[in-house]
Amino acid sequence: MDTFEKRLVKLARSGDTRAFAEVVELYKDKIFHLAYRMLSNRHEAEDVVQDTFLRVYRNLDRYDANQKFSTWIYRIATNLCIDRLRKRKPVYSLDAEMNDQEGVDGYSMIPSDDRTPETYLLVSETQRMIHEAIDSLPAKYKSVMILRYLQDMSLQEISDVLDMPVTTIKTRVHRGREFLRKKLERKI
Repeated sequence: MDTFEKRLVKLARSGDTRAFAEVVELYKDKIFHLAYRMLSNRHEAEDVVQDTFLRVYRNLDRYDANQKFSTWIYRIATNLCIDRLRKRKPVYSLDAEMNDQEGVDGYSMIPSDDRTPETYLLVSETQRMIHEAIDSLPAKYKSVMILRYLQDMSLQEISDVLDMPVTTIKTRVHRGREFLRKKLERKI
């Protein structure tokens, strides 16, 4: 953590609301991207960002200044995402017609994601396939793969964020890669 960030966190811990606002500004987009990649839902990701900063604010006195602040905040956000993934209901087929309404299928029930045409142009077909494959991973592999390959964290940083041994992280990265490889081979 750079000295500017350390100073901000120290000021925020002493009750400086402007310093906390700066911390929020530094991390809100990073936390949103992490949450969106894990949850694939804009509204849930926004909720996770809000919940993360509420928890950070309430628990600033518990933050260990010897630890990287980014590790601490990512751990909070990742745990909130994992909790949401665990609470989700099983996914049902979107192609199945709804019982009470003839001709209505699950696709018509999906709310718009407010994506712009520019967004579609920026995302290549390969990236879309990879993101779909990552989305289909079980939560314990999904969080590790997102932190490793989409957030570019080291195995040690992931270990710190998830509070697991590095050996467990290595195993989950390996199994996650195998799962993705098999999934992507079927699509090609």
